[in-house]
Amino acid sequence: QVQLVESGGGLVQAGGSLRLSCAASGSIFNINAMGWYRQAPGKQRELVASITSGGSTNYADSAKGRFTISRDNAKNTVYLQMTSLKPEDTAIYYCNGNLMVRAGSWGIYWGQGTQVTVSS
Repeated sequence: QVQLVESGGGLVQAGGSLRLSCAASGSIFNINAMGWYRQAPGKQRELVASITSGGSTNYADSAKGRFTISRDNAKNTVYLQMTSLKPEDTAIYYCNGNLMVRAGSWGIYWGQGTQVTVSS
């Protein structure tokens, strides 16, 4: 069974930093793009950042200059380094990945989410 497991969330003061990790495990043939999304209470889930298998990145405007997405293909892991955190960054952060779980079969998989709370 394929799983994406996030870690690294927590409570931090405004201006602080956190590093989120998301490891994909199970029967995985290949991984294409991976990304981080977040959902704040009462709001829709939104893209924070994504990264292709080749390392090309894309960021939401709110994340540009403060967050950095990276991945370790050997470990099937994607990271999100978050700096200069603001209270409005408070949300549940989810990772996802476009995974090939059997030959020729791709699908989108999600982690269970990790809470990030930024206090003012």
